[in-house]
Amino acid sequence: MAVYTEVPDEELEAFVARYDIGRPVSCKGIAEGVENSNFLLTTERASFILTLYEKRVRREDLPFFIGLMEHLAARGIACPTPVKARDGEALGELCKRPAAIVTFLDGMWPRRPMARHCQLLGTALAQMHLAGADYALRRANDLSVVGWRRLYEATKDRADEVSPGLAEEIRREIEGFEAHWPRHLPAGVIHADLFPDNVFFLGDRLSGIIDFYFACNDAYAYDLAVCLNAWCFESDGSFNVTKARMLIASYRKTRPVSKYELDALPMLARGSALRFLLTRLYDWLNHPPGAFVKPKDPREYLDKLRFHAGLRGPSAYGLEP
Repeated sequence: MAVYTEVPDEELEAFVARYDIGRPVSCKGIAEGVENSNFLLTTERASFILTLYEKRVRREDLPFFIGLMEHLAARGIACPTPVKARDGEALGELCKRPAAIVTFLDGMWPRRPMARHCQLLGTALAQMHLAGADYALRRANDLSVVGWRRLYEATKDRADEVSPGLAEEIRREIEGFEAHWPRHLPAGVIHADLFPDNVFFLGDRLSGIIDFYFACNDAYAYDLAVCLNAWCFESDGSFNVTKARMLIASYRKTRPVSKYELDALPMLARGSALRFLLTRLYDWLNHPPGAFVKPKDPREYLDKLRFHAGLRGPSAYGLEP
């Protein structure tokens, strides 16, 4: 369960009393998520999500995340809306950690994404990019090329425990990205972590996008690349071209994508695979004994990185050459 901090009843009651949402009835830990402590909070009036921000989320970034959800919700994007306390503040402190309450979204995330899910996702992603275009705050993507070398330095001495020769392979990849990473692509606010467990569906409708705590300013096409990795590979490791085609095609109907962006997709997807390989590798090697959250196997993203490295162009994603 993704609960790193247990919340005593009396502290919860005192925290919720700051809000005009009624007294708490129950507060249950949520299994999904690996970065923060999340709870389904039910009060006398409604259900909410209570989040305690743990060490990986920097306190100084929280106004960006909180403000972004407010901004997107005001523009019709289905996402959690921060609940403000009676003093007008959406961010408080609980158990010596920054904490916030956001609205609850109905829906389920797809355990086995289908092509239709990818189609709906593409439209929603493009709508989110357009809605965030005038968001005033900025946050750099600290898990892009510059951040990859930092993660490499923190894992290189033990990387070969996971896969022989992994440290050297990562080093070569980073050097290649530092020299050839696509520059000057259309950019704005991106989600940067849009995995299936961050997207809810109700029947044939996408009902919401959650977990904006990696959101940042970066290339829009990089967000598409993250989704290619997260949604378009099957459980056996094979790449589903139909899902990729439907994802990108539905995105392009809402936000036009230049040939330069499309040509960059294989490199961006390869870099996205390295980003998740590195963060998973770090978590795998630094997993504290007895922790509730089981770390994810980094080798899944090593395989995806190698897949993208072998492509000659965007036609592998079902696009016209």
